[in-house]
Parts: sequence; structure tokens; C-alpha cells
Amino acid sequence: MQLTVWTYEGPPHVGAMRIATAMEGLHYVLHAPQGDTYADLLFTMIERRGARPPVTYTTFQARDLGTDTAELFKTAVIDAHARFQPQAMIVGASCTAELIQDDPAGMALAIGLPIPVIPLELPSYQKKENWGAAETFRQLVRHLTQVVERAPMAGRKPTCNILGPTALGFRHRDDVVEITRLMERLGVEINVTAPLGATPADIARLGAADFNVVLYPEIAGEAAKQLEKMCGQPSVKAVPLGYGATIDFIHEVCALTGLDPAPVLGGVPSRMPWWSRSVDSTYLTGKRVFVFGDATHVIAAARVASEELGFEVVGMGCYNREFAREVRAAATDLGLTALITDDYLEVEDAIAALQPELVLGSQMERHIAKRLRIPCAVISAPFHVQDHPARFSPQMGFEGANVLFDTWVHPLVMGLEEHLLHMFRDDFEFSDEAGASHLGGHGAGAAHPAQTAEVLASTEVASVSSEIVWAADAEAELRKIPFFVRGKARKNTERFAAEHGVATIGVETLYDAKSHYSR
Repeated sequence: MQLTVWTYEGPPHVGAMRIATAMEGLHYVLHAPQGDTYADLLFTMIERRGARPPVTYTTFQARDLGTDTAELFKTAVIDAHARFQPQAMIVGASCTAELIQDDPAGMALAIGLPIPVIPLELPSYQKKENWGAAETFRQLVRHLTQVVERAPMAGRKPTCNILGPTALGFRHRDDVVEITRLMERLGVEINVTAPLGATPADIARLGAADFNVVLYPEIAGEAAKQLEKMCGQPSVKAVPLGYGATIDFIHEVCALTGLDPAPVLGGVPSRMPWWSRSVDSTYLTGKRVFVFGDATHVIAAARVASEELGFEVVGMGCYNREFAREVRAAATDLGLTALITDDYLEVEDAIAALQPELVLGSQMERHIAKRLRIPCAVISAPFHVQDHPARFSPQMGFEGANVLFDTWVHPLVMGLEEHLLHMFRDDFEFSDEAGASHLGGHGAGAAHPAQTAEVLASTEVASVSSEIVWAADAEAELRKIPFFVRGKARKNTERFAAEHGVATIGVETLYDAKSHYSR
């Protein structure tokens, strides 16, 4: 465990909480001190939920450590069962409570409640949130799913389970709607969607489906393996995130079921392929992109960026080390070395060094890109409330491909607009001092030169070396360069000046550096 200002993932008990909060009829009793109840805020604030998560905390305090904290836990379990009457209960300890070794699992089982009680062993100092969610879901499947004999698919509609969506998942709610519609158009019935919206009784009947659709391998990969072991159910490996990946997904489903993909593929309801080839989008071709987030979304985003939008992926990586191998393989296919880290400072250094023209990442990368003045689109958890929209906004399926196009291209379009406004900032019609043009009025005059210089200087990227001085004419020339590559131009020019012993950068040095690096 590492102390940090920001973190990509919480401890594993937060992952267990994501499963419990996504489901109905399941309650989580968490042995935790005061202060470890902060996770409630994640669901009520970011997801804007109308009810608090189905979690009971023991909330022991420092003075309780001298008494019997085990009795506090037993009381909490009994009270939670009496109050909430859940169909099943999961029990565990937070990272802090783990240190006092009270054995919540043994105590809960000893109480003898008349419902299934599933103990969770989540090593807080070795594992993190996504692993905690995956292990919790796997344990639910292992303890609750019943093995049933399935009839042959011939002569009936095939059925599937949709696995992986949780609370606090990036667009999981909308992805489920889109993929459910897609499966219905293919002629596949949905048996259970889990964990999101499922009950323990639904988990019990997962074995009745013919196959599983794993939308998020970080969450449902281990549960799918458990179901294959217990019930002999195959799983669809393709994740339908992106236009091409959705087509691959349809073909894989049809190969498993014997269905004909032609009726669905014949009228693909996605505008993304045409829009990405249209005249309005050609100026995006070759844009340099850096991708970082959870493995599922990073691998898919790298494919969409390189194959479907014509971007150049210059860097990619993920924070969940359990899927490092898959991300490294995807990076190798693009001639890159993947960055596998949960340290946002390493990610910031990589972005600053590569100077991409677009960042696709999490909320963390949004902050980094904003500071570096690089356009950014959020593609992965962790995310903030603005990326949990009230509108229908999936990432998966054909409609998801449309959303990806909008979400990724618009930051670049707005960047171009900002650049054009900056280019014409001294025009009498576009000056900040000019009145609204549609009213025909103009301001009193141009801004004071000193004020303008001060404002422009405040938007520049800090110099690489404090010993290098920029002449006024070179600074003015530098400001003519588009803002989204200005930082890279400044950095390259200063490196060139340092290598050639130039103490003061003039216009000539600026263009010499440009000529040098263009070669």
C-alpha cells in the first residue's frame, strides 16, 4: 500500500462494495473503524444515488480497541439481518480492521443466520479495488449458483448471461442497455444480467444460460471461469467496445449459437465509420494520442484510435497490474512499450515527454492534460460526476461507437476553435475589448500591452531551464504556434539552445530549432 494524493483504485473492500451496491437483496457487513465509511460518498455523490449503499459498518473507535471489537461485529451482523432482511450477506474487514485480526468470516458463520453468509478474504495490502470486485463476484457465484441440466439449443432461442456491470462502473448502466438490445436483435434471450440489478436468487440461476457475455473482464473474468468450471458454460471473449470490436463480438456470438449475423450486420445503426472518413474529420488523421486507464477500455480505445479514427497511438498503459500482460501485448502490436503503473506522477511524466495532441484516460488524466493544456476525453474509471451522465451514453455496441466518436473528436474540434480565436485575438472584431459583434458595438480600445503580455505569459508552459532567456520577439513568435503544440515547441527550442550553448533565444534560434527537429 502506498500513500498518495490521488489513486486509481481504492482498497479491495471498495470493490466488494461495488458488487453489493449494484445488486438487490444482498447486504455487506464491513468490520471497519470510523473513517473507513467514506466509501458511501462515492456512490451517493458520483452516481447520484437516491439511497445509500446496502452496507453496515461496525464503526469501532479507538477506545473500543481495549475491549472486545469482535462483539461489536457480531452485534452489527445480527442487527443488519433483522433490519434489512436480505436474501444473502457478505462479510469482511476494511484495510484498517484487517490489522486487528478479528476473523469476521468465522464469527458470522458461527452466528447461524437463516440465509447464506459469504465470507470475503480480501488482502488489503496486496490487492486493490477491481480485484476485490472480481473476487467478491466469484465467491457469490461459487456459493450461490446451482448447476442445472440445459436442453440443447436446437429448436429454441439460445440464452446468455451478461456479466460484469457494477455500481461505479464507467457507463456500465448504459452499456447493459445497448448490449441487451443487440443480443435481442440477434435472437438471443438474456437469462441474467449480473451483478448490476441482480439478486442472490438470480445468481443462483446463472447456470441455466447457454453461454456468458463478459463485458468487463476485470470484474467478471474470474466469475466466468468459475461458471465454466461448474456449469460448462463457454464465454464470449470479444468485448464490443468500438465499431470493429462490436462486429467481432457479433460473429463470435453467432459462432457459439449457430445464428445468422447478416440481419444485424446488414443495417448497422452506426454513423461512426462514415463520419470518421468524412471531409470534416480528415484534419484529425495522424493526431498523436496517449491512452491510459483500466485494461479493457485502454485495449479497446487503442484499437479504435488507430484503426477506426486514423489517430497515431504514441503511448498507452493501464493501472490494474492483473491485466498487464494483455495491455503489453496490445502495445507491442502498435510498436509501443506499455506503461504499467498506478502512480499518476509516472503517467504525467510520460504525457509531458510525449506531448500528444489528445489524451484518452481517466479523471486523473483529465487533470494532468488540463494542466499541460492538452485536449482530453475520459474513457475509463476512475471518473467524476460529469462522466456519469443522466442521458443515455453507452461506450459499447454500435451506438457506443457513435458516442466514442463524439467524445474523442470534440475536444480536438474545440481545441482548433480555441486556436483560431487565439490567432485572431488582435483583430478589431475579435478583441476582448470589442463589444458583441451582433450589436454592432465596439469596445473603448485594445487591452493594454502589458496586460496582454501578462495574460499570455500565464498560459505558457514553464521553461525547461531557468538559465535560458527568451527574447521578446521570440516569445511573440512562439505565441503564433497553436496552443496544443506550443509546449512541445518551447521544450524543443530550449533543448536545442542548451545543446548549442545559446543563452538567449531569438527568432532565429526558434526557427533553427524547428528546422533541426523537423529533420
